[in-house]
Amino acid sequence: MTIAVIDYGMGNLHSVAKALEHVTHENVIITRDARRILGATRVVLPGQGAIRDCIGELERTELRGLVDDILTRQAKPLLGICVGQQMLMEKSEENGGVDCLGFFQGSVDRFPLDMRDEHEQRLKVPHMGWNRLTQHHDHPLWEGIEDGERFYFVHGYYVNATTDGHVLGTTQYGDVKAHVAIGRDATFAVQFHPEKSARAGLRLLENFVTWTP
Repeated sequence: MTIAVIDYGMGNLHSVAKALEHVTHENVIITRDARRILGATRVVLPGQGAIRDCIGELERTELRGLVDDILTRQAKPLLGICVGQQMLMEKSEENGGVDCLGFFQGSVDRFPLDMRDEHEQRLKVPHMGWNRLTQHHDHPLWEGIEDGERFYFVHGYYVNATTDGHVLGTTQYGDVKAHVAIGRDATFAVQFHPEKSARAGLRLLENFVTWTP
């Protein structure tokens, strides 16, 4: 039993791998070897930085087709993290507009720069820090995690999915309700960093490594 963290040059690879090792006895590998990724029982797609760079590196390392294959043809669970969630949408406003993988319908939009909180204090963009998550629809990855639990975020863009049934969790930031957890078939993807989200994040990773879609 192996969990493959896809190494295409972007993302917090080692922190994610260490967090997975903390919650499972399964073999956790960081790799860009297509055969090892296809042979793994579960796959993690991380992401960090500008989305154009992430998509570009996925293509440069010749892993985009493999990720498409896992999403559409393989039955194995896949977890997308941060920009790894955003890449699964149809398009992103970042970098002047970027076409993404299109597994989920919807877009990645920029937070308005003039947002304010209930006290009329200007909110920072990017959104960095802890925020509460509201769960939508039951899912095995929410097991043992209370509705309203806090997770750690670092993002200036947010997912806006158009299929309600794919939206599994939201967070409110100013006037924006961001779709920070989405899921379909054997894929679950989150905007927050579970590896930085203390107990709740580790529980989500633990649920992922035992999930049978």
